[in-house]
Amino acid sequence: MRAAVVTFPGSNCDRDLRVAMERVFARPVASLWHAETELPPLDLIGIPGGFSYGDYLRCGAIAARSPIMAEIARLARRGVAVLGICNGFQILTEAGLLPGALVRNLRLSFVCRPVRVTVVTASSPFTNAYRPGRELLLPVAHHDGNYVLEAEELARLEEEDRIAFRYLDNPNGSTADIAGVLGPGRNVLGMMPHPERACDPLHGGEDGIALFRSLLATLT
Repeated sequence: MRAAVVTFPGSNCDRDLRVAMERVFARPVASLWHAETELPPLDLIGIPGGFSYGDYLRCGAIAARSPIMAEIARLARRGVAVLGICNGFQILTEAGLLPGALVRNLRLSFVCRPVRVTVVTASSPFTNAYRPGRELLLPVAHHDGNYVLEAEELARLEEEDRIAFRYLDNPNGSTADIAGVLGPGRNVLGMMPHPERACDPLHGGEDGIALFRSLLATLT
């Protein structure tokens, strides 16, 4: 499988994501700089967490207009898998690849702790190694993780089985406890919790590793 992780100015989880992928995939994962416009053949693109461009304007708003994002959008439309975690989720919504928006946490404070989430659907390249209803413990670290969307959009997500994860102890006020959503083609996932930080017992657990095993099984 050919995978790559994008780095923007201000990204700080790009190495974490690349290490997790390489551990599960057992092969090198490429690094892409945000200014690149010609990408190698890829099966998976990771957009990591952090504070791209210092979170100026809105979280992810400037990164969504980086040169590389037009190419990522094109590849996503062709079926390439795209995984956006935390700031990556914010970037994907700002780029229009996912519905809704990420706004300031309900209590207006930065949240950094493990949270319980449940797997809602196993029908995606990212979640097929989980069973629906499985409870996971994954870390979050965000100030703008409150996922909001219109009632019509929420109904569409529900009808199309595109809610990937829900919080069991909602840390940010997200609509319908949503922690992760899929795009219309099911090959784009945005999520606020960090599965790449839950892939080693030394990090406190391995509940995130099945997400990468799902991708490995699907894309190879």
